[in-house]
Amino acid sequence: MVSATLKIHCTDKKGIISSISSFIYRNNGNIITLDEFVDHPSNTFFMRLEWDISAFTLSREQMESEIATMGQEYNYADNCQIFYSDRKPRLAIFVSKYDHCLWDILLRYKAGELKCDIPLIISNHPDLKQIADLFGIDYKVVKVNPENKLEAENEQTLLIFKYNIDFMILARYMQVLSPEFVARFENRIINIHHSFLPAFEGARPYHQAIERGVKLVGATAHFVNNNLDKGPIISQSTMPISHEDSVEDLMVKGRDIEKLVLSQAMKIFLDHRIFVHNNRTIIL
Repeated sequence: MVSATLKIHCTDKKGIISSISSFIYRNNGNIITLDEFVDHPSNTFFMRLEWDISAFTLSREQMESEIATMGQEYNYADNCQIFYSDRKPRLAIFVSKYDHCLWDILLRYKAGELKCDIPLIISNHPDLKQIADLFGIDYKVVKVNPENKLEAENEQTLLIFKYNIDFMILARYMQVLSPEFVARFENRIINIHHSFLPAFEGARPYHQAIERGVKLVGATAHFVNNNLDKGPIISQSTMPISHEDSVEDLMVKGRDIEKLVLSQAMKIFLDHRIFVHNNRTIIL
């Protein structure tokens, strides 16, 4: 089965769901899932709809044209995306020296859990190249320092275009991206970072957590924006800890929860379920 997934958002208006579902019915499609949400404070309508196009009577070009025409009437023409199940998004992974998230992503990828292709890994260090080699993935080292940041990001951008990359994962990539780079790939870069209650920033967060006797360790996966570690949140989770846990125990649990949350965020993204609205995510 081949399916199409439609994502739209627009000002709420009667008849949107009816017009699209009727269009699918008329052209011999079969709806698989339909999820919608109205953000009442902003009067904004969101919808994700997936349908079987195996026997659809229109070509993809004709179908997209018809949906765009309907979008003019309901004012979603500029906020409409269509994805096809037989076209896998292409992912680039950014890494530094930590390898736990990279291993987890690649093992899930090898097991067929992630509906994407991974042709490229970019790093500011050569340390993890042997992992990329095991999976037959190109590994490019782009050294980054305060003096060459612009040149490095230009080189990374050229690689992203060369490999036709659709989105990026910062798998513990220990560099802050420039506002220009982030804007160029808005809502296409996902990052993971640890979370504590209360929050600890800066160096040695696990040591700070032990000193304060925290009872939860967690992780947050989010889109990257220019507010460090505070972009629109995609996925979060926590794990209990106790006074018996050492700093090393916290670090192990922290790595485990980071891997889990990052893979959850990737699957949500790859299922085309995320809308970003006023710096928060709506996941349908």
